[in-house]
Amino acid sequence: MSNSAAIAAVTATLRNLLTMGVATDPDLVDTTVTMQPLDRARTNGNSANQINIFLYHVMPSNSWRNMPSPTTVRPGEFGAPVLGLNLYYLITAFGRDNDAQRPFSHQLLGRAMSTLHDHPLLGADEIKAALPDNDLWNQAERVRFTLQPLSVDEIAKLWPGFQTQYRLSVAYEAAVVLIDSTRSVVTPLPVLTRGQSDRGISSLANALSPFPTIDSVAPPNKQPAALLGDAITLAGRNLSGDQVTVKFTNPRLAAPVELPVDGASSDSEVIVKLPNEPANLPAGLYTIAVMVRKRAESDHTSNEMPLAVAPRITSQLPIEAQIVQGTVTIPLTCAPQVRPEQRVALLLGSREIPAAPRTAQTDQLAFVVADAIAGEFWIRLRVDGVDSQLVDHSKRQPSFIDTQKVRIR
Repeated sequence: MSNSAAIAAVTATLRNLLTMGVATDPDLVDTTVTMQPLDRARTNGNSANQINIFLYHVMPSNSWRNMPSPTTVRPGEFGAPVLGLNLYYLITAFGRDNDAQRPFSHQLLGRAMSTLHDHPLLGADEIKAALPDNDLWNQAERVRFTLQPLSVDEIAKLWPGFQTQYRLSVAYEAAVVLIDSTRSVVTPLPVLTRGQSDRGISSLANALSPFPTIDSVAPPNKQPAALLGDAITLAGRNLSGDQVTVKFTNPRLAAPVELPVDGASSDSEVIVKLPNEPANLPAGLYTIAVMVRKRAESDHTSNEMPLAVAPRITSQLPIEAQIVQGTVTIPLTCAPQVRPEQRVALLLGSREIPAAPRTAQTDQLAFVVADAIAGEFWIRLRVDGVDSQLVDHSKRQPSFIDTQKVRIR
């Protein structure tokens, strides 16, 4: 592979290659090979023969995308992918005296194309001599130049960006340039035994995983979210063990919370009860996983499943509120307690009313409704994207919970 000087090494080697190629023609001995942007290539009244090399485009190599370095990453190791690049050059010919007497630019272009046709691969010694401190010559693949025909439409789109008039040019692709990542390779130790007591792998009679697996999470009463104090049923496979706990993870918690399962749990179903601790378990979205510990075996953790823990309005319901100068303030209390960083809103009918700012964890909230109108409205408290329960799903025909209202007068 090569270091970050690889692109410059390709350009410098191409310059040297074209310089030697045109020197073999006696009519072109005054030719200089430059590497300037096209709007600055022909400056200071230069009227001699000139070839300009301009790197106008760089693309990732599809064949090397997400491929590890074959020289630094061994089988079984993990490393950052190599940066594989294809370089696109525009070679422009400027004839002596602007081709006033002879079409020198045509002769220059023909000599340059002939050189790259006969010498499409860059040699290691050529790359070494072109640029100090580059190691492109040591990469796994050699750099090859390939003619890239440009259509009239592509030329018309390309040259206005150079802010100069079109001159006789040809495009080439240089591929592939491989630049090593500077990130360290992860190298695991060799495997000495295969499984406990070197027994090898365990074969299964079916495709089901032998590890704990959760298939579904069901809060009580068919509700979409659980409340503090609810017993939650987790159905799955391989959920039994000498010690079984359920891990609850939430971004608002400093560390995950592990809770023991109910004694009536089985291999296909475990029941865990959310403790009624409003100060410790905030409302919001959790991920839960079953942790199974068995004697003489390593601990196993199941897949994670989502669980919504809903807030609950603990104020006396329905809430009565009075309009004052077109504005009404709706105070309420809730559980669990709301933390300052949580996003809280009251859904008043079809309106979303953000809560007043809080500086500390609290169970008391206030919502200021501008342009309020009198009437009776269904309400839901939304905390971190989870709504309080408004619909009773335990009945055959779901219905609204009558008390979840506010009356504005």
